[in-house]
Amino acid sequence: MSSSSLSSSASSHPLAPYGWDAGWESEFAPYAGEGLLAGRVVRVDRGRCDVVTAGGTVRADTAFVTPHDPMRVVCTGDWVAVEPGGNPRYVRAYLPRRTAFVRSTSSKRSEGQILAANVDHAVVAVSLAVELDLGRVERFLALAWESGAQPVVVLTKADLVPDPVTLSHLVEDVETTAPGVPVLTVSALHGDGLDVLASLAGSGTTVLLGQSGAGKSTLANALVGEDVMDVRAARDVDGKGRHTTTTRNLLALPGGGVLIDTPGLRGVGLFDAETGVGQVFSEIEELAGRCRFQDCGHESEPGCAVAAAVENGELPVRRLESYRKLVRENQWIVAKTDARVRAELRKDWKRKGAEGRAAMQAKRGRWS
Repeated sequence: MSSSSLSSSASSHPLAPYGWDAGWESEFAPYAGEGLLAGRVVRVDRGRCDVVTAGGTVRADTAFVTPHDPMRVVCTGDWVAVEPGGNPRYVRAYLPRRTAFVRSTSSKRSEGQILAANVDHAVVAVSLAVELDLGRVERFLALAWESGAQPVVVLTKADLVPDPVTLSHLVEDVETTAPGVPVLTVSALHGDGLDVLASLAGSGTTVLLGQSGAGKSTLANALVGEDVMDVRAARDVDGKGRHTTTTRNLLALPGGGVLIDTPGLRGVGLFDAETGVGQVFSEIEELAGRCRFQDCGHESEPGCAVAAAVENGELPVRRLESYRKLVRENQWIVAKTDARVRAELRKDWKRKGAEGRAAMQAKRGRWS
């Protein structure tokens, strides 16, 4: 089949509202030859999943798809090949993911947990009902950039900040924290800003991310146009809500596009997110390229462009400290599974230790 015929076939496919396109049709061709059905996972629950197919939504078991590896289990947003029948019926494979949003697991083992697959836009919802935690925003953005999706920050509950000057300052703080990332303000209560968000979500697949109480389910309901997600009030003390969303749910939007709502994330651990961290702190990476030494640690080295930027007020101290924290965390998680990285870190620690001891001895020599 020619590429034009493939594209025409995909656009008229019953799964087109869920993101089916010529690329997915081409990837699925070998499975179609085996008589399997194409579908997209809309929900996963305890080893079973709901899959929307051309003939409707079916329930399928995921046992055949490496259930013991958190990175290879079937996940919301996956395109899968599912058996046409059977009791139970099984998912036989998932198609190669274009993007994947991954965080580290809460276990002591160094493992990644995939939260959503084949996402085009990662919306980080941040509530204005509580004080902004810029460090957490940076952490979410590092994971979003690493996933391959385009991050967007949405400041929810904007109606709680009626002073436009105060609101503009909050937006500016987040824009400084999120270089290259659109920052939107939204009030689901009054409908302000929803048209811009709906326009963005109307193309491709969008995942909603954020802490409990950030207003993700309210946004989901507003975008879908009906109360498909349960919503509960956040606590007045800290703005945190209970987990109204307990699973990741994929929803087709009436104006086009697909939305994945996720449970509130308390722990947002990095998982091999070096590229994502670099993009979040792009100005620091650029400054680092001007340092005298290629392996500059941006601490006390001579000719450090990063330290100079902090000194002259060009770079906020908080920003540099957050960068160091995320870089260290990412190095640690990578080192747990990569012997070469562990060896390099040990070598670097020994070098810094020796430099510290030499500096102390030099001071003692001056004092004596």
